[in-house]
Amino acid sequence: MANNTKQIKEGVVVEAFPNTLFKVKPTDGSEELLCFLSGKMRLHRIRVLIGDKISYEVDEYGGKGRINKRF
Repeated sequence: MANNTKQIKEGVVVEAFPNTLFKVKPTDGSEELLCFLSGKMRLHRIRVLIGDKISYEVDEYGGKGRINKRF
């Protein structure tokens, strides 16, 4: 069975890249992370701009994060 223990964190979008990739600075002060939009945010065309507060899930293996919610 899969272990679904995802770390959900909050951060601020610092930079926007093509193909819905964003550089996010976490609020806890750790290093910046590259994140992509989740499928639901793409489906409903929710826009994310520089300076927006977001919540994201961290990949277990330390790769990219997935943006789930915009505040």
